[in-house]
Amino acid sequence: MPKAEEKRMTTGRRRLCLATAISVLAVGATIAIVSSTSSTERAPTANYIVQASELAIAADAVREVGGTVAHELGIIQAVGATLTGDQIRRVAEACPKCRLYEDRAARLMDDDGHPGSGVPDSDVLTLVGTDELHEEGILGTGVTIAMIDSGFWPVDAITKGPDGSTRVLAQYDAFTGTHTTRKFWNDDTYGHGTHTTAVAVASGVGSSGRFHGVAPGANLVSVKAFNEKGGSTYATVIHAIDWVVKYKDVYQIRILNASFGAPVGSFYWDDPINQAVMQAWRAGIVVVTTAGNTGPEAMTVQVPGNVPYVITVGAMTDNYTPANGDDDSLASFSAAGPTYEGHVKPDVVAPGGHVLGYEEKTDYLGRTFPQYFVTGNLFQLSGTSQAAAVASGVAALILQERPYLEPDDVKCALISTARPAVQPDGDKAYSVFQQGAGLIDAEAAVEADELGCANVDLDIELDVAGLQHYGGPAWQDDDGNFFIQGAEDSGTLWDGSYASGSGYPWSNGYPWSNGYPWANGYPWANGYPWANGYPWANGYPWANGYPWSSSYTSATTYTTTSIFDTTTSATATSYATATSSSTTTYAAATSSTSTSNVALAPLTERPVSVIKAAPQE
Repeated sequence: MPKAEEKRMTTGRRRLCLATAISVLAVGATIAIVSSTSSTERAPTANYIVQASELAIAADAVREVGGTVAHELGIIQAVGATLTGDQIRRVAEACPKCRLYEDRAARLMDDDGHPGSGVPDSDVLTLVGTDELHEEGILGTGVTIAMIDSGFWPVDAITKGPDGSTRVLAQYDAFTGTHTTRKFWNDDTYGHGTHTTAVAVASGVGSSGRFHGVAPGANLVSVKAFNEKGGSTYATVIHAIDWVVKYKDVYQIRILNASFGAPVGSFYWDDPINQAVMQAWRAGIVVVTTAGNTGPEAMTVQVPGNVPYVITVGAMTDNYTPANGDDDSLASFSAAGPTYEGHVKPDVVAPGGHVLGYEEKTDYLGRTFPQYFVTGNLFQLSGTSQAAAVASGVAALILQERPYLEPDDVKCALISTARPAVQPDGDKAYSVFQQGAGLIDAEAAVEADELGCANVDLDIELDVAGLQHYGGPAWQDDDGNFFIQGAEDSGTLWDGSYASGSGYPWSNGYPWSNGYPWANGYPWANGYPWANGYPWANGYPWANGYPWSSSYTSATTYTTTSIFDTTTSATATSYATATSSSTTTYAAATSSTSTSNVALAPLTERPVSVIKAAPQE
């Protein structure tokens, strides 16, 4: 790493951002061209995303070299494409302003469940305070939530509202392009989508007559983008987000629940899923996503939870005693911030331990964990996916009462009324990097007066245009402590540790009285790196350890020109030491030999997924 990047500030603090000299190694870097080799054998293909200033330019660039366009991703002016190594080289030569990305995989974020007995109520409603709202008729009525997930099982509690009327407005399959507004079918062979959807909107009731869902009156649009094992790819997920934005006015979609994630491999603005998510926020859709089940260490928040604009949700647990707040705690699996650009994440926390929802006994989760059915088709799961679904439901309650609110307003309503966990002496039990503003308080959020406290000094128009990006207010001192510049509250300093086995009441906490200094953003500038580096600074663009082919051992000087006419030059000297010839995919961890004609070894798929195997808490 250049010495200029290692310099410490005279105050001993390290600015939490990356030197722009590294930026050519991030997602958006144009792939370096190297000499080709001839072969009489059929060239292997791989899946990529090709991005240009217009979708048609990207599609033409692929088709003109004989590649196959698999998806049109208009939301980011890109296409999903199947290309050989030679075709990639020719696309890059013919379209120098095109960006090429490997099609990563994505996964949903889920966990196994926990056994129970009887016909229970949902403890979630008690923890976030929706009971009185429901009694007042604030059920999310008239607000549409789009769930991008593994599909859903059309049980009555999901397809019908409290009055028995159908409230599923549309069902879409991003794999096949199937779109229906009638006769909904069970397309959830995995089970994650059914469960998160139920947490958000189920109109079924427990023995006391209380609803199982946070927003039982909300309308639903179900978008299937994950397969029978909870996996998907970037192209499929972006296609799903694109569809939601296109149909937002048709179905009055106000909220997008994104309970999925992928490892961070770039600046937030260079990641293609993040670009699509920002476009959805820009279009007026409240995007709620998970922090991830990768905690409790610092800097573990995943894509797209690292996008500063969206509502990123961590998880807490009531320790199976919902009536006793003194033993509640942050879930040990809940990912923590800050992000690599210095933004504080998560924004809030919500119940994510042993959350009650619905599950079909024959789907993957139902077959694999039959012991976690409580009664009938009621099933318990843990994870930040469930916490995000809770937050989506609360957002629907807010928008029923105040449909004129913009996404930034909804985010502000949530963070300005959240209750941080506190110790007996009143100090914060967890830092803002772990619990954000605190546990969601639904009733207070619905009635919130403060609406200008979120995404302060961030301009999403400039961000999505590539004209300005933003760093956050988080810093790190010489001892490795994370802190917020200029903030003095006990909750803004963190040494990165997690206190296991401790319980702290969120019910005794009060909303932050000195404002929310971590909700601000600053124009991105050259700065100093984290003490421990960052995962994509090892010479692999948009990857966490994908080795270069041994054929590419000489330094190559190249110029990257973005689709926004911003030019950056760099010398790829860090590539010269790579000697391995195998590449490993996220999805299957299988290896293959690279015969690509570019310095980016082709991978079968880039994974996006639900986060797996969070401990049940």
